[in-house]
Amino acid sequence: MSFIAEQLSRVKPSATIAVSNKARELKAAGRDVIGLGAGEPDFDTPDNIKQAGIDAITRGETKYTAVDGIPELKKAIAAKFKRENGLDYDPAQCFVAPGGKPIIYNAMMATLNPGDEVIIPAPYWVSYPDIVLLAGGTPVAVEATMETDFKLQPEQLEAAITDKTKWFMFNSPSNPTGAAYSREELKALTDVLVKHPHVWVLTDDMYEHLVYDDFEFVTPVQVEPSLKDRTLTMNGVSKAYAMTGWRIGYCAGPLELIGAMRKIQSQSTSNPTSISQWASVEALNGPQDFIPERAAVFKERRDMVVALLNECEGLSCPMPEGAFYVFPSCAGTIGKTAPSGNVIKNDEDFVTELLEGEGVAVVQGSAFGLNPYFRISYATSTEALTEACGRIKRFCAALK
Repeated sequence: MSFIAEQLSRVKPSATIAVSNKARELKAAGRDVIGLGAGEPDFDTPDNIKQAGIDAITRGETKYTAVDGIPELKKAIAAKFKRENGLDYDPAQCFVAPGGKPIIYNAMMATLNPGDEVIIPAPYWVSYPDIVLLAGGTPVAVEATMETDFKLQPEQLEAAITDKTKWFMFNSPSNPTGAAYSREELKALTDVLVKHPHVWVLTDDMYEHLVYDDFEFVTPVQVEPSLKDRTLTMNGVSKAYAMTGWRIGYCAGPLELIGAMRKIQSQSTSNPTSISQWASVEALNGPQDFIPERAAVFKERRDMVVALLNECEGLSCPMPEGAFYVFPSCAGTIGKTAPSGNVIKNDEDFVTELLEGEGVAVVQGSAFGLNPYFRISYATSTEALTEACGRIKRFCAALK
């Protein structure tokens, strides 16, 4: 018998992390590689937030904290939800974890029993289904294709719900597609959920502040307040505040669920880092004016990348509403032969040949549940993106 737990065989390593690691290895070996795999802003953490972390160290805020976060941060989270989303949560309903991923993990571990189903629109963030599997549940992927702008349709959600459905896991703006649901589109989904009171909602709002072209971000409980008692609304400081390495995610939800998540976290990671929590208090309470300024830069990069990719033979790239990803189709390259002599049979082959041939690291769409596509993160410099898109165009032109 294997020493390793059987359930781990159901789980795949993170494809996005694998691509980033591969790019780093090739760079270390002397290859000229442009990594477009990581979902990480290239901006620095703002100085006032860094200073808050330094001040916390100086004050000696370096001890254990409450498992689910310091009172000051939970108060700031409640204020944020009220100020920006019109949602009323008591600080006791707020929860802090060492990143957004542990929020999802804690929620699934605290609620899923064998046989419970979790509906996940595909394309999805790579970790969603694997976290469900680790927690003993069954992920139910429902494809949202480019024909519907990668957005789940209400009739698809209705058809996917069974008496075993426990959660609907939702992400807007989306990683990997950048697709964001308008108020009307989200209302069509919440209308379905209202009819099924046994289904809970986990909404991942991590890219809330990265929306473009006057798009209005809304979260499910804003659209349908009656869902509040069965919704976990999660967010974090990593994307909008360029604090990926600080590892702080947060959420708010019903007290019973928050208490169960606290129990899980108390026996796994325990409290999030004290210093990061104090920095996050400043992030949420401090000046917010830099966020739209940075979002404007991301919009310029988005527009440029979409335009350049649509010049590539065999590719088709829609215009996303938010986040910092594009998710082009490479269907027009399938069946062609790369300069290496290898035939491109799927998006994984496309990504592999692009990396080996041109030194551009992207992530295959199949890792996100939809083939044949690939994800590009444009959270890097305009110069790097311009060079990368030029290489992709050259690669596509060379396919026979």
